Amino acid sequence: MKNILVTGSLHYDIMLDAHHRPEKGETVMGTACDYKFGGKGGNQAIAAAQAGAQVKFIGAVGEDDQGRFLIRHLEEAGVDASAVQVVQGIPSGMSVAITDADGDYGAVVVSNANLHIKPARDQGPDFWDDVALLVLQNEVPSAVNLEIAQAAHARGIPVCLNAAPARVLQHELTACIELLVVNSVEARDMSGIQVVDLITAQAAAEALSATFARVVVTAGEHGVAFCEKGQSSVLPAIKVELVSTHGAGDCFVGVLSQALTNGADLATAVAIANRSAAIHVSRSL
Repeated sequence: MKNILVTGSLHYDIMLDAHHRPEKGETVMGTACDYKFGGKGGNQAIAAAQAGAQVKFIGAVGEDDQGRFLIRHLEEAGVDASAVQVVQGIPSGMSVAITDADGDYGAVVVSNANLHIKPARDQGPDFWDDVALLVLQNEVPSAVNLEIAQAAHARGIPVCLNAAPARVLQHELTACIELLVVNSVEARDMSGIQVVDLITAQAAAEALSATFARVVVTAGEHGVAFCEKGQSSVLPAIKVELVSTHGAGDCFVGVLSQALTNGADLATAVAIANRSAAIHVSRSL
């Protein structure tokens, strides 16, 4: 079976619940605390594996308990974590998120070991032989994405970039990207089109398709738009009882990647990922 190769971030997430988020200088007594696996790269790798894909992961963690937790979580989900680097003297990536009584949250992320990924290290002569798709995000340095994308592109392996968070892409990286996946905010930042519904999501997808061969724009509760070879379409969101949107985008990208490497065309893969994201937001994590 062909593999998906994900290169990206791993974060040890500390999740806090409180009545409200603290103001400057304020101490707030929380109501709950949880420790979770996180990082867009890791989340997408696990989503793809849970959808049935064979997944390899390139990333970096610190030589600490958090790093061991992150690697173990990948392996328990069936992801090949043999290419995850353990960086001495640097802690693992971390985040702290505070969710208030209204369900809104704020977070602080410290990249730590994620800034020290070395994708060009010797992965062995057969490492690329069974890779059918490379999946990237923007939570690691641009140089990391460029190096691994050029390695994949040189081998004729398609590259998917989930441009989250949005940032200016090097021309050399853009030239390697076959599939761009963005949400409404990222689509706005990259296309200049304010995405407020499916019509504007479709317009943004069409505008971005002038640069990228295939484009998917997720528009939250409105649905998703996509464009390929000048032909664009939309799918409305599936109506569910919303529990949490946390991680929905990563679920979408992981399932989309699995469907594409399993032979689905873009429209079918988007429909499958759309259903999976709807299930994801309707359940407690």
